[in-house]
Order: sequence, then structure tokens, then C-alpha cells
Amino acid sequence: MSYAEQHDPGKRLAGLVIVMAFHVVLIYALVEGLARKIVEVALSPLETKILEEVKPPPDKPPPPPPPRLVAPPPPFIPMPDVQLQVAPTGPTISAVTRVKPEAPVPPPARPAPVKAHVPVRVAAVVKAESCEKPAYPAASIRANETGIVLLNFLIDVDGTVLESKIDRTSGHRRLDEAARSGLAYCKFKPSTLDGKPERTWARIEYEWKLD
Repeated sequence: MSYAEQHDPGKRLAGLVIVMAFHVVLIYALVEGLARKIVEVALSPLETKILEEVKPPPDKPPPPPPPRLVAPPPPFIPMPDVQLQVAPTGPTISAVTRVKPEAPVPPPARPAPVKAHVPVRVAAVVKAESCEKPAYPAASIRANETGIVLLNFLIDVDGTVLESKIDRTSGHRRLDEAARSGLAYCKFKPSTLDGKPERTWARIEYEWKLD
């Protein structure tokens, strides 16, 4: 079973009439009001005013250029009036003589520099050939002793040996002493200083060997 809403046709028609009447009244009011305003505007006097042309302001002249700054001239300073007083010169007196002037004495000559004396030294000449060969000790021969001994000795101004000592031994005392004794039979060329003989120390080696 369906339910449907029932409408009254008389009420619906009355509503439509009311709406149409309202629109007619509204349109009439609008037409009457607008027509009256248009007539009032048409009947009102028109006012006209003559407006003067507005002229643009005249152009301003350009500003003047800035003044040039010129340095003032230097102050004038007058030169002082200076007067120089010159002492008067008297008459020149010249002496006349017949005496011949003496020649100037030259300064004394400087002495020549003295060269320092350098002494000249000549070493002694030591040669084994100038010595007599000492005898080979008999005990050293039996013991088959050999070696080289270095002797240091003092040579006198006449070339003879004043004293001696052993710098390096041969390893055998008998051979060292025999070599020292053999220096007594030697004569060497002594050392000289500026040509004059002098005492000096020298060295010599002596070799002991069996033939």
C-alpha cells in the first residue's frame, strides 16, 4: 500500500494569482519612477563653464656655473736696500832687495825599509858510509840475533857524535849497544846556520844481519 500527498487545486491557483499581481505592481512602480527621473533630468538647465587652458610653467633657466677659484697672487715683498761698506785700501808697499833668496831646503829623504833577516839553516848530512862498520858481537852470532836499531844522536860543530840514545830497539840489547858504540867512529857534516856550523840532533838506522 502506497501513500501519496494530496494537494488542494484551489490553494495552488490562489498562490499563482498573488505572485503575478505582485510582479505587475513591482514593474509598474519601476516604470513610473524611471520615467519621472528621466523627465526631471531632461528639464533641468545645463550649466556650461569655459575652462582656461592650463599653460605649463615656463622652463627654469639653467643654474649659473660655479665660480672659478683662482689662487691669490703671492704678496709682494720689496728687496731690502743693503749697502756694503768697502774699507778703503791703502797704497801697496813693495820692498825691493838685491839679496838673492836662498833655495828651499828639501825634506830629508826617508830611509829605505830594512828587510828582516831570514836565517838560512842547512841540515846535517848523515850517511852510513862515513862510519866504520862495528864488529858483530860474538854472542849475538852464536845466538843468531839480527834486527834493525834506530839511534838518535847529537852532532857537534866538528861533525863528531857527542851523545846518543836508542829510539827503537832491535830486540836485542847486545846489538843495540854495539850500534851505539860504533857511532864513536863516525864523522858527519854538521848543520849550519847562515854558513856557520852548529850542534844538531840527527837519526840513523843500523841493520844487523848475518851473511
